[in-house]
Amino acid sequence: VEALIRWHHPDLGVVPPAQFIPLAEETGLILPIGEWVLRSATADIRNLHLAGLPRLRVAVNLSARQFRQPGFADRTRAILQESGLSPHYLELELTESILMSHSEENIAVLRQLKEMGIRIAIDDFGTGYSSLSYLKRLPIDTLKIDRSFVGDIPINRDDTAIVNAIISMAQSLSLKVIAEGVETADQIAMLRERRCDEVQGFYFSRPVPLEEVVRMLTGKDDSEPVKSF
Repeated sequence: VEALIRWHHPDLGVVPPAQFIPLAEETGLILPIGEWVLRSATADIRNLHLAGLPRLRVAVNLSARQFRQPGFADRTRAILQESGLSPHYLELELTESILMSHSEENIAVLRQLKEMGIRIAIDDFGTGYSSLSYLKRLPIDTLKIDRSFVGDIPINRDDTAIVNAIISMAQSLSLKVIAEGVETADQIAMLRERRCDEVQGFYFSRPVPLEEVVRMLTGKDDSEPVKSF
């Protein structure tokens, strides 16, 4: 599962992250928000494990300011210890643009996280300007193909070629590859044929609150009570 943030405003309703995350980045509020998300996500997944449900891995997106905050690796270790979640069940997602700047510092932090057992993913892959020589130096586990390339496969030949190339490259580098934004059976068929490791998107589920995740895992219907964590 991937942890997503939504703002339920009493007057405006649900405010999408595209509207408030840039402002949070600009004001610095992204630091407490990001830490709250990380703490909440790890605690929630740990509670699911304790309840006897499948041992899901949770992916959490990081902002540039959060990742470059001094002591980020130590802070993450403390959050995991606080929640009791094994680091192997946490995957941190960063975009290409974050990783391509301050390269040496980034690699040092990534190595600290990897040494803990945390998985590292490059999110929205294909939209930035990654150097392949730099990419092979990064201690990462996963490439996530951006939804902008997945949306028109297998109809659009150019997007199909790009997706094929990313999958082949990831396999050559022994990286897991995940396709984002999957919405149709044709997309599933094409990605399965190319041996894409994992897929995510509305074809399987739209973003749902934790209680609905529990219903999915337990098979309970809406009339049955669900434990709230």
